Amino acid sequence: MIVDCHTHVRSLDGPQVAEHLAAAETVDACIVLAMHDGSREETNKKLAEYVAQHREKMVGLAVADPTQDRPNDKSLTFLTEKLGLKGIVLYCSICGFHPAHSQAMRLYEAAQEMHLPIFFHNGSHSLSAKAILEYAQPYLLDDVARAFPDLKIVIGNMGVPFVEQTLSMVSKHENVFADLTVRPRKVWQTYNIVVAAHERDVMDKLLFGSGFPLGHAGECIETLLGFNMLLADMKLPTVPRGSIRNVIERDSLELLGIEHEQIKLHEHKTQLTGQGKQDK
Repeated sequence: MIVDCHTHVRSLDGPQVAEHLAAAETVDACIVLAMHDGSREETNKKLAEYVAQHREKMVGLAVADPTQDRPNDKSLTFLTEKLGLKGIVLYCSICGFHPAHSQAMRLYEAAQEMHLPIFFHNGSHSLSAKAILEYAQPYLLDDVARAFPDLKIVIGNMGVPFVEQTLSMVSKHENVFADLTVRPRKVWQTYNIVVAAHERDVMDKLLFGSGFPLGHAGECIETLLGFNMLLADMKLPTVPRGSIRNVIERDSLELLGIEHEQIKLHEHKTQLTGQGKQDK
């Protein structure tokens, strides 16, 4: 099952919707992250409406700013039960709050109790001059992961430019994962990230992502499948194709505890396959 764990639609009223739908056809399911600009309440409602129209293919993660919204069990229940969103995306560096801010810690506590994953979108691909780069450092999540060991955490964009910190975090904590958003045209960056993850033996903690609209799932998958040919002429270290394929085919929804129509369909097919083998 191929899940694109990192997509955005910058305007749910614009032409990018058609492009997003086309890109989503490349995978079995995709996670749509709410954007950080504008009213968070309106953004979450529009996202909920969009993913509800494509529930067989998409799940949405709501945007929050715990220092402004002061989310609690009641507000999270509204996001999940009323809007049908499946987790939270935080933009700490852009919104200007420390990942371990006291209000944020209350959000993580509630999210852990409700089994909601938290996606930290702090990578350099989306940083403005006013963003606080210090708050994008993945090691700051160590306090969070130690305080809430059952909370599913995703470090977006491999934590670029702090990739080594990301690898340390996913290696240290069972429920911390990293989003391998591939940039097909950034060959050297892609190569170094994948080789570093392989050498640290954490390929099993990586989730496939395209970062749409900055990337398209089909092109990203092709880049990964052809990874060992990227710099073949230079005779540099390679990564087993099976490990790379496992990243692409990893069921990120199940790993993050997200219930979805595709998971139910996948389980049904697995049961039928198992039954068929027994009948034979």
